[in-house]
Amino acid sequence: MDAKPEGRSRPVPPAVLALRRLPNPRLTGIGAGLFAAASMFVLACLDELILDGSSTVFGVLFLPVSALTALWVRPADLVTAPIIVPIAFAVGVIPISGGTGGFGGQTMAVVTALAVHAGWLYGGTLIAGLIASVRKVRLMRQRQRQRRMLPPAAQTARPAQTPRRPQR
Repeated sequence: MDAKPEGRSRPVPPAVLALRRLPNPRLTGIGAGLFAAASMFVLACLDELILDGSSTVFGVLFLPVSALTALWVRPADLVTAPIIVPIAFAVGVIPISGGTGGFGGQTMAVVTALAVHAGWLYGGTLIAGLIASVRKVRLMRQRQRQRRMLPPAAQTARPAQTPRRPQR
């Protein structure tokens, strides 16, 4: 594999080439939400089983799940990434919250765990928001570059819009 792609003057680092070979799924907003929630729930169950519910381990594992969720969501659903990850954190905290005494006790334990571990929650949400924002800016620049490459007549023409369903 050539380290100099077409149109580039400097070589691409080997780490970037290795990252490009990794899978690059594009999940819908719902798919990304299911991925994040299921991942956090499974990780929390494993954390409870192996490490007796270590909240630090859970928080540290939340950060890469947040990053992957923001990286794997499709461009049309980028806005959902920072919304999805706090919900996934809340789903994942259920097994490690340690609540007893029925539904009320479990609910209070989850609310308390969310309050106590808000730093991890904010950190993962910030990571997802930053990644989604950078991806959106890059997408907008790419579209702007493509628009500049068009002939002048095509630049002024408006693209055909799809008809919208009437509001009820």
